[in-house]
Amino acid sequence: MADILTRIGNYATEVHAVADAEVRKLRHDPTELLTRAIQPAIWLVLFGEVMAQVRGLTSGNGRYLDFLAPGILAQSVLFAAIFYGIAVIWERDLGVLHRYMVSPAPRSALVLGKAISSAVRGLSQAIIVYVLALALGIAIDLHVPHLLGVAALIVLGSGLFSTFSLIIACIVRTRERFMGIGQVLTMPIFFASNAIYPIEIMPGWLRAISRANPLTYEVDALRALMLTGEASKFGVGIDCLVLVAISSLLVVIATRMYPRMTT
Repeated sequence: MADILTRIGNYATEVHAVADAEVRKLRHDPTELLTRAIQPAIWLVLFGEVMAQVRGLTSGNGRYLDFLAPGILAQSVLFAAIFYGIAVIWERDLGVLHRYMVSPAPRSALVLGKAISSAVRGLSQAIIVYVLALALGIAIDLHVPHLLGVAALIVLGSGLFSTFSLIIACIVRTRERFMGIGQVLTMPIFFASNAIYPIEIMPGWLRAISRANPLTYEVDALRALMLTGEASKFGVGIDCLVLVAISSLLVVIATRMYPRMTT
């Protein structure tokens, strides 16, 4: 038993070391967080206020801005995480990745460490969206258990999409190709979800795609935990189970593909 606990402790230390190295980069250049604050502000203040005049965009009687806020939070997390793979390509070009590969740390610890560091960016986005939402009078639920649940969902979502991004980087292997593919993927993932309109008003084919989209489940759980009086359509437990299952699968795939970046 002691040997198992020691191994778990060592693994956690290795994951933390990778995550800490990534977070330090963010501390040295916090302007990234400031620039990323612009996007949710535009969506909430401009898009939200305009589309709030269109009837039928929400499935209930609540305001559209309330409906939109969790979707914009999920979008911010997605956009921050999906381009995370380009940093891996930079690391390979600078020789940093080779040093990671010769370290005794398991490859899965490297992948998880990068996923956790991406979650730090996602949590910073959450603070920005919460401040904007409160300023706009959105019915935010500030109970501590719900805030912790939102934080856990952001960690899950950030880890999922950053790991997906890492897999893409392992496939395309160049910054130019990655930027093109990243831009192609983000918009369909975002618009083929329930982030800015409910599933009920989608055509049948888009509804099927939405139900296969992990962002849909993240947004669904965020609405239940982030807004006062809202409920999950699939169940928060189901939402989390889907996100954990997809994240686990992506970590396994990324762990196998990550070492190929150095070849």
